[in-house]
Amino acid sequence: MKKSTQRKAYHAAFKLKAIDLSVQEGNKAAAHKLGVNESMVRHWKQQHEELIQCQRTTKAFRGHKSRWPELENVLEDWVIIQRADGQAKTIPSEMDIEDFKGGPSWCCRFMRRKYMSITARMTVCQQLPSDYEEKVSNFHKFIEKKTSIVWKQLRYVNKHLQNLSV
Repeated sequence: MKKSTQRKAYHAAFKLKAIDLSVQEGNKAAAHKLGVNESMVRHWKQQHEELIQCQRTTKAFRGHKSRWPELENVLEDWVIIQRADGQAKTIPSEMDIEDFKGGPSWCCRFMRRKYMSITARMTVCQQLPSDYEEKVSNFHKFIEKKTSIVWKQLRYVNKHLQNLSV
């Protein structure tokens, strides 16, 4: 049984280092030295221009780009306003996009790309009783009374223990 490895994200500086190393020694040798797949090095070489322009500490170009960015911008605005199910499929036809299906996995990826919550916001909460301040005050007094009794008992026991040790 093959052991699964955890996915890693790499900074742009690391990717540029891998590209430089692959130019000097080849893709396979660079991948072996850096502990990554050769296909990753080839992919990073294709992104060379974009990697040069971005910040070195950025974990850049992860995930897929949107196929329909204009549609997603309109949908993002619509979802923020509506937060309703089922009506999102009418917008692509208005924008003359024919092969859009908008399935559940596309919806999850869209929501993730736009940093939107997939779960519904909960607004139901328990109401505080009208006399809650009085109850809190009574509870504090109760705790103070009980702790003072416990402290008195501890002082009494401690006093007798000290007498026994002398």
